[in-house]
Amino acid sequence: MTGSRPSWVVEGMKIERPNPARLYDYLLGGHHNFAADRAAAEKLLERLPHLKEEAIIQRAFLRRAINLCTSEGIDQFLDIGSGLPTAGNVHDLARSTIPDARVVYVDVDPVVIAHSSEMLKDDPGATIIEGDVRYPNTILEHPGVRDLIDFERAVSLTMTSLLHFVEDDDLAYGATTTLIDALAPGSYVTMSHGMLQKHTEELISEAAEDYRATANTRARWREDIVRFFDGLEIVEPGLVRAPQWRPEGPDDLMLENVEISNVLVGVGRKG
Repeated sequence: MTGSRPSWVVEGMKIERPNPARLYDYLLGGHHNFAADRAAAEKLLERLPHLKEEAIIQRAFLRRAINLCTSEGIDQFLDIGSGLPTAGNVHDLARSTIPDARVVYVDVDPVVIAHSSEMLKDDPGATIIEGDVRYPNTILEHPGVRDLIDFERAVSLTMTSLLHFVEDDDLAYGATTTLIDALAPGSYVTMSHGMLQKHTEELISEAAEDYRATANTRARWREDIVRFFDGLEIVEPGLVRAPQWRPEGPDDLMLENVEISNVLVGVGRKG
């Protein structure tokens, strides 16, 4: 550590401004966050008091989705919008079943890139690249992706808590279509997205305004989220609130009051 800045903070990084990856890390109970991130998170929690539980549930959903993919023999993973390394990384989850699984992480955040690069520097089967989902061809054509991912075979594509950061519909749907078109039959696509509901529309909109201190975000209606799965068969149990996706027991978080969850999740299979 130099002064008050941890060693993992890259040169020139502004820690005074809240950052979405660090905010999410805080919600998950991680340590890669600063006062500005914590303050922004606490402000959001005033409007959305179950946000921490939502974060934990989404990690559980990711784990279950990766387990589904590995059970189908998929051994290559593309995780776009990967965020800071925390408990339940895709490569750890996948390799618990398939030890030689290959993983490419993609993110736009320099903190995420720097920290993940350090973590993965001695791992020939996993890497992270800088990429923006709004420009999918730059991701698909990146040498770091092409070195590890064979698009002639089935791939697990993961985009959790990502697409609500793309406010422009044309960019959001266009990017998703391009990525899905690049996948071989038998591939799986895992997505989660903030959902608008009539009785919470004003609340979500107010929370989104708070979040703009960190990053622009846009929750969407259910029928708009379904569109991201065009060209895919949505596997059981369908597009559901996060706690409802293949729960593991009656004591799962928020399972008894799923209506307070504002996140829809789903996994689609390309035929």
